[in-house]
Amino acid sequence: MGWRDGIELKVLVGKTLTECRNVNDEHIVFVCDDGTEYAMYHDQDCCERVSVEDIVGDLADLVGSPILSAEEVSSTDADKALSEYDDSFTWTFYRISTIKGTVVIRWYGTSNGYYSESVCFGLN
Repeated sequence: MGWRDGIELKVLVGKTLTECRNVNDEHIVFVCDDGTEYAMYHDQDCCERVSVEDIVGDLADLVGSPILSAEEVSSTDADKALSEYDDSFTWTFYRISTIKGTVVIRWYGTSNGYYSESVCFGLN
């Protein structure tokens, strides 16, 4: 995909986005007014699936005003699996706010327990 991951989401704080888009629930792209591009994504492997499950709020609220806060929270709470057949799973929540509003991007990852269920955040 060409993204360099390992960057913390809080790097967005203070930046102003010119674009924020969801690409097929497989990655979210953030384009900043200084030309930098970041993305949330997961490089899929054979026995795993990680995708955007839900977005609460409007991604357009993240465009045109500085990002005030950006945080990540993960959960593997056993009673919150989407399917009783998910051997292993991880919920990852990203809460990003501007003066226009807050957006929560909810990712769900599942695997047989031997593969990654995490979401990467990277720079293009």
